[in-house]
Amino acid sequence: MRFFINPPRGYEWVIEGDVEDCFGSIHHGLLLAELRSRVTDKRVLGLIKRFLGAGILREHGSLAATPSGTPQGAILSPLLANIALSVLDRHFEAAWRAHTWQQRARHRAKGHPSYRMVRYADDFVVLVRATRAQAEAIKKQTAELMSDRLRLTLSPEKTCITHVDEGFDFLDFRIVRLPRPGRTPVAFSFPSKRAVLGLRHRIKELTGRATTNLTLDALLHALNPILRGWTAYYRHAASKRSFTHLDHYLWRRLVGWLRQKHPRLAWKQIRRRYWSREWTSEQGTRVYWPSRVPVTRHQPRRLHRPWATSGSNGPPTARSAVAT
Repeated sequence: MRFFINPPRGYEWVIEGDVEDCFGSIHHGLLLAELRSRVTDKRVLGLIKRFLGAGILREHGSLAATPSGTPQGAILSPLLANIALSVLDRHFEAAWRAHTWQQRARHRAKGHPSYRMVRYADDFVVLVRATRAQAEAIKKQTAELMSDRLRLTLSPEKTCITHVDEGFDFLDFRIVRLPRPGRTPVAFSFPSKRAVLGLRHRIKELTGRATTNLTLDALLHALNPILRGWTAYYRHAASKRSFTHLDHYLWRRLVGWLRQKHPRLAWKQIRRRYWSREWTSEQGTRVYWPSRVPVTRHQPRRLHRPWATSGSNGPPTARSAVAT
């Protein structure tokens, strides 16, 4: 995402797409037609068709028909939704590949828009290099495409157009272009507020009064996998400040949990009883502190050209290659 926003590309407007009830609104006929173009085994196609039309059990045991949609939470539904939405991928990819980069540069010079789509399952954004009015037109075209080709509807309330300087959320990342003194503004990505509050809520649930019957070792075995997974997901963004904030919050919750567990003990007694110098439990389990996770930013891949050394003007000739 930052690749498109940062110079020299400079996409400035973002269409945040939100499909209304994506899993529940997928058209069975269109989905099966898309599957037939990929799968030739009729037994597999028949099995998927029966899966889609199996129905849903209601509270009182009655069976409700499913004329459209895929069961949300079923193991096959994300794959089927991706296959259905691949029509959207092909449309945007075809629009991009219809012109060479020289033609696209000439079109931009004449004021025509340039746009790219980034999608993960039913979450997608369209980055636009143009004016807001042109972004509005692309949003309208995308809504018409989804209605005509997929029988899906973009939510008019949740599908919005945002400038990259204001920031937007995608896959629980907050992406925003920020100014830098004396340098060109660039985009940064970091955990969204919703993601941080979600982790804080899980920590609060596990360190509440209802879990004081657990040992400290059992509590850490429940907390550490959650912290490890969360930080592994966000460690490739500008997450150091969020990790440090979570360190302080985790420390306060653990101290409060131990005080609730032993209300008659002083903090020095609790610390002497439960913690060693390395802040591990009695059984040797260490707290997984988020701030200790190294943050590594991904860099765009560059083509490896072994001949691109100082003084060389191009790839070696056949004779020089043999000589080396």
